[in-house]
Amino acid sequence: MANTMSQTNIDQAIFAGGCFWCMKSPFEKLDGIQDVIAGYIGGTKANPTYQDYAQNGHVEAVQITYDPKRVSYTTLLDIFWRQIDPTDARGQFVDRGPQYRTAIFYLTDEQKKLAEESKKQLDQSGRFSKPIVTELIKASPFYKAEEYHQDYHTKNSWRYWWYRYNSGRDRFLKKVWGKQIKKNNKGANAHYKKQSEQELRNQLTPLQYYVTQQNGTEKPFANEYWDNKSPGIYVDVVSEEPLFSSLDKFKSGTGWPSFTKPLEPDNIIEREDKRLLKTRIEVRSKHGDSHLGHLLHDGPRPTGLRYCINSAALRFILLDDLEKKGYGQYKKLFK
Repeated sequence: MANTMSQTNIDQAIFAGGCFWCMKSPFEKLDGIQDVIAGYIGGTKANPTYQDYAQNGHVEAVQITYDPKRVSYTTLLDIFWRQIDPTDARGQFVDRGPQYRTAIFYLTDEQKKLAEESKKQLDQSGRFSKPIVTELIKASPFYKAEEYHQDYHTKNSWRYWWYRYNSGRDRFLKKVWGKQIKKNNKGANAHYKKQSEQELRNQLTPLQYYVTQQNGTEKPFANEYWDNKSPGIYVDVVSEEPLFSSLDKFKSGTGWPSFTKPLEPDNIIEREDKRLLKTRIEVRSKHGDSHLGHLLHDGPRPTGLRYCINSAALRFILLDDLEKKGYGQYKKLFK
């Protein structure tokens, strides 16, 4: 039977990412998730079974019931992209066929808009060399799969992990995304392990790698944030640790983002840099060990400090996105 929402204080999301066994556990771990159901969607026959769903045009998918006050749809989209190969139109990993293709089944116009924006951002990020082919489809009735498919990863853990390991999914995801920083609900660093050179090359654009890992400097007036006036915070592009705030950003006329002070001083390391003829103070991130830029003494009063930072070392989190990106504790700074 098709599932529909019966409560007004919850939302639902439906994602197809290949084998539905592998798509349940990543979402179940999130705060605010009430239920994740494996099932079928998109076909022509009502009440499909595992024996006939593919022949009738359905795909394997998961239906997520969640509290939008505790976890956003945008966060769910971020998790979804990190579970799949969005460039494969013929299936996922070892599972081949249209019943294993990836898709976002949107239930509202707002979900469609957010999904389109998220897909566009991923396509433009340069993380994948091929186009993103994941479909955006208006949701049709979702049918719950047989009970033995529900929570297969816990009911048959050994078989599940044997299948998952041999499917190639985890090896692909590790290659593409590397080891990501883990954050608690307040966005603070709970753990970060320095990634290998290859993992960093997979995660970063060539310019980001050059700046953060090879102590490079990007061109002035031709970088992403030098003239950014939007409210929000700047985090390390590698580790995602909070570094600077737009409240402390000022127009220096140099063509690079400039700040009077760090947002989180404990996340900043300052050390002597003698690579040029004169000694300078290099600025690095504590957890990511990223080269960020330099600390100069030509800033505005009263401190006179100018943290001259490369845009390529930063990721900007807009004020309106702080909560859903895990940095909600910084919203009070902008009141």
